[in-house]
Amino acid sequence: MIIVYLQGGMGNQMFQYAAGRRLAFRLGVSLKLDLSRLSNTEPGITPRAYALAPFPIKAALATPEESRRLWQKSGWWGGRLWQTIKPGYRQTHIRERGFRFDPAILELGDDVCLDGYWQSEKYFVDAVSVLRRDFTLPSPPAGSNGEVLRQITGCQSVSLHIRRGDYLTNRRIAAKHGSCSERYYQEAVAMIAARVSQPHFFVFSDDPGWVRDHFAIPHPMTVVEHNSPDQPHEDLRLMSSCQHHITANSSFSWWGAWLGEHPGKVVIAPARWFNDPSIDTADLLPASWLKVES
Repeated sequence: MIIVYLQGGMGNQMFQYAAGRRLAFRLGVSLKLDLSRLSNTEPGITPRAYALAPFPIKAALATPEESRRLWQKSGWWGGRLWQTIKPGYRQTHIRERGFRFDPAILELGDDVCLDGYWQSEKYFVDAVSVLRRDFTLPSPPAGSNGEVLRQITGCQSVSLHIRRGDYLTNRRIAAKHGSCSERYYQEAVAMIAARVSQPHFFVFSDDPGWVRDHFAIPHPMTVVEHNSPDQPHEDLRLMSSCQHHITANSSFSWWGAWLGEHPGKVVIAPARWFNDPSIDTADLLPASWLKVES
């Protein structure tokens, strides 16, 4: 059994699930999700709900006893002390050691719990077909979503994500992330226009009113704003259906771009993901994506 601690919003939860799913699939064991972090949010962190329920994922919810067993198996004190007093020690509670890809995670055995964000496709790139199935919504889009999807599939569509919200209003999160600049988006739009004939931009944002009032580009643009905040999966489906992508420094639009299957897709992403330059994000963006200073 593999247990994954879920934390953060939909995009982060998808990264965590993907790393656990790949490991469980390779080992032929069950995957379980621990939701305790979602109900016990630290001060200053945006509260999040479980966001993977709309997808046909292959995981059950871990019981407190199952999570506690793997935590205790590693030892409350961890490290060498526990190893010296408990023969046969094997660490089972695996904490992410940094933002860079850790290849040792790929070789873990059964009976471990993963505690981290795991934000690199290298943790699951050999399970692409499995994850695409798991992250494909089982029901076709209806109503406005069906209409927008028809528009997206009928043109040279480009998803463009503008993340504002807590990136601006939450002091702690704003200090860590910060929003992408207007210069970033204008340069990214120009790069798309140089590569794609007659692009039509579909803009996704947690602040669509600001987009309508302040964001302008010299190309056809549709602001997608009909889905409520509790329907991010519908926005993600529309985003990933676009042929090309401009992401924010956001795991949500990372997945919108990654799940896109258009041959020859162009993906542009911000070179700076965090304000802190000491965080090494070299493994975050796939090699084929184009980076622009944000």
